[in-house]
Amino acid sequence: MSKYTKPSKDEINKKLTPIQYKVTQENATERPFQNEYWNHEEEGIYVDVVTGEPLFSSKDKYDAGCGWPSFTKLIEEENIKEKLDTSHGMIRTEVRSKDGDSHLGHVFNDGPKDKGGLRYCINSASIRFIKKEDMEKEGYGDYLP
Repeated sequence: MSKYTKPSKDEINKKLTPIQYKVTQENATERPFQNEYWNHEEEGIYVDVVTGEPLFSSKDKYDAGCGWPSFTKLIEEENIKEKLDTSHGMIRTEVRSKDGDSHLGHVFNDGPKDKGGLRYCINSASIRFIKKEDMEKEGYGDYLP
């Protein structure tokens, strides 16, 4: 059984800001270049804002020029699920957190070829950053290496 569980709808409402709720629970997209982590460069990890599931490392973050945080890979593949998204007249692959079922963003195959070719384009509102120096005390010490 996973240690990351989705809180009740009432708890989520109390915990999240309006934009975090709209993005993670209603599949919204925040504005490019006007979000918290698009140009964030500190060392650490990014976790699901709802459950805390570890998702991305700052070591795999890069500037894709799209205005949202972009990553070349996941910390642990099993922490997300992919879903076909045909909204807005496009065919895309949506990524959601496994246990929280939070909408995170989309994955595309136009990332850096030398890093595997993937670009995880993620809404800042769906993730929380944990600084490298805080990872141990917040329970993510296993991810320090």
